[in-house]
Amino acid sequence: MANYTLNKTVYPKSIYENVIDTTFTQNTPPLPIEDTVTVEQFFTFYDKLFYDIPVAGDINSHTYIVKRSGEYINFDNTNEDIQVLLDEITSLQQELLTANQTILNLQISGSTTT
Repeated sequence: MANYTLNKTVYPKSIYENVIDTTFTQNTPPLPIEDTVTVEQFFTFYDKLFYDIPVAGDINSHTYIVKRSGEYINFDNTNEDIQVLLDEITSLQQELLTANQTILNLQISGSTTT
């Protein structure tokens, strides 16, 4: 059987709290970790979650992301600009169709008179 020597140090009550830490440091909740994500981390997470994100929905969806980002970059004005250009293309296509029809009619009438 082994013999062990135990040492006991006794402090007077007057200096006890100056020598011994009596605070409960192990049972205190941890300090809150600041919840920040870098742009690079965001896109890494976004790529990982891309197919798990619902397509439609008022929140937490691709539709929500598009709408929110669109508001930020003023996307409605961009859509209006695109619509003006699409209308111009439609008008020019109609003019081209009319001109081609006129050319065709002139060719047909010219070939029948010859």
